[in-house]
Amino acid sequence: MGGPSAEREVSLSSGRECANALRVAGYEVIEVELGAERGGDLVARLAGLRCDVVFNALHGRFGEDGCVQGILEWLDLPYTHSGVLASALAMDKTRAKDALRVAGLPVVESVIACADEVRARHVLPPPYVVKPNDEGSSVGVYIVHDGANQPPQLADTMPARVMVETYAPGRELTTAVMGDRALGVTEIVTEGWYDYAAKYSVGGSRHVIPADIPAEITAACLDYAVRAHEALGCRGLSRTDFRWDEARGLGGLIILEVNTQPGMTPTSLAPEQAAHAGIDFPALMRWMVEDALCRT
Repeated sequence: MGGPSAEREVSLSSGRECANALRVAGYEVIEVELGAERGGDLVARLAGLRCDVVFNALHGRFGEDGCVQGILEWLDLPYTHSGVLASALAMDKTRAKDALRVAGLPVVESVIACADEVRARHVLPPPYVVKPNDEGSSVGVYIVHDGANQPPQLADTMPARVMVETYAPGRELTTAVMGDRALGVTEIVTEGWYDYAAKYSVGGSRHVIPADIPAEITAACLDYAVRAHEALGCRGLSRTDFRWDEARGLGGLIILEVNTQPGMTPTSLAPEQAAHAGIDFPALMRWMVEDALCRT
């Protein structure tokens, strides 16, 4: 847990929650906190532990993009969540969209552009969204509303090349997939938009499970989430996020992204859906560990 990404604090919170639940489930747990450097002495530390399985509670770059997965493969250590290719593919929003589009799943149009160009002019007609191509948790997201006269003034911390995508209006929905099973549909209700603070602050958002939506949309979310999980080659636990424009019916349901390592904090969505399906947090942790061991 921890690591060098912009989601370090989320990872630390996820790691603590997972470690506690794993102990409740009966496992001996050693917490390995990574510093802000990329990798550091991780290989030596893991080699010295002689552990049976690694529970990966890292988020963002290095932990979720295939890098640490490659290290664990090289060490021949079983680990939770998706493998190298699926992790790298899902983290690259553009390539993930390409894979989902080939699978016949609905995504919005997007382009990759230089950040300076995005600051200088509207790369797409408003409304549109600007975000890093390979970060999660709504880190560095700008929404340019319809009728905006000026392009967004991106922070200097934004990468040199960014994704610009057509804005998808509507309600926020999400579905977690556990193995080959979709757990349910949650609607996320916020005062504004579902940004980093809304995701991880207590009271930042309200989760309605099951979502109060038509049966047709519920069925589509469950189906699309499993198909997205399979299209990207995910394993273990994933979560697919949607926007639904109810005025357009089924045609208004759009996949925003697939998370190969959903958050495991007290406000996180995947554990809530598992609990609603009758799987408490320690049982979910046990399933994830056993799933990792079964793949060796």
